[in-house]
Amino acid sequence: MLGILSAGIAPGLALLSYFYLKDQYESEPFSMVFKTFIFGALLVFPIMFVQYVFDAENILQSNLISAYLSSSLLEEFFKWFILLSVIYPHVTFDEPYDGIVYGASVSLGFATVENIFYLFTLGIEHAIGRALLPVSSHALFGVIMGYYIGKGKFSATSNKKWIIISLFAPFFLHGTYDYILITMENWLYFMVPFMIFLWWLGLKKAKQARVLSAHYNGKITSINETFHQ
Repeated sequence: MLGILSAGIAPGLALLSYFYLKDQYESEPFSMVFKTFIFGALLVFPIMFVQYVFDAENILQSNLISAYLSSSLLEEFFKWFILLSVIYPHVTFDEPYDGIVYGASVSLGFATVENIFYLFTLGIEHAIGRALLPVSSHALFGVIMGYYIGKGKFSATSNKKWIIISLFAPFFLHGTYDYILITMENWLYFMVPFMIFLWWLGLKKAKQARVLSAHYNGKITSINETFHQ
């Protein structure tokens, strides 16, 4: 049991630590990051219940609808809702890169609890595969969501556009990920290039967020220096 818990938790904490430590300016309060992680973890239970009802009642019989609605939209919407309602207005969300940290945190909270459940069901021998695919993909969906939420909060214009994209970009990517798993017979041949693309995109957005934070902090410094002259 301890081995399964460790294997289930370790990938999420490792990925969260990576994106957290990439914050080049004021690091986010650990308590707020942990709170966001817990919110994501708690989302597993109502979402799994709704998905169970969908399956039991055969509400979503199409693979396409199942991939994009039952899994992707349901999960990404609630993660997006947590970020928008709890994190977006919070005082600690004070630079664009913070969206990356909180986006990864809420997603990895969800992915970690889901991962533990799957490992208890399937066995610890699946730990590496789940770390490389479901856990890391959730982290990257969260990074992309957080990037656009951060861009929306700190952009002078088009705020609503970026907020909308912050939901639909991870929704589309997550749905595509699930559709490959559900429908492709030789899914690994499609999943490997998709995951390479997803890592490239996620790291690119994290880098862009750091650049935005640098510009934002530079402007704040300039304003403070002007004010104190």
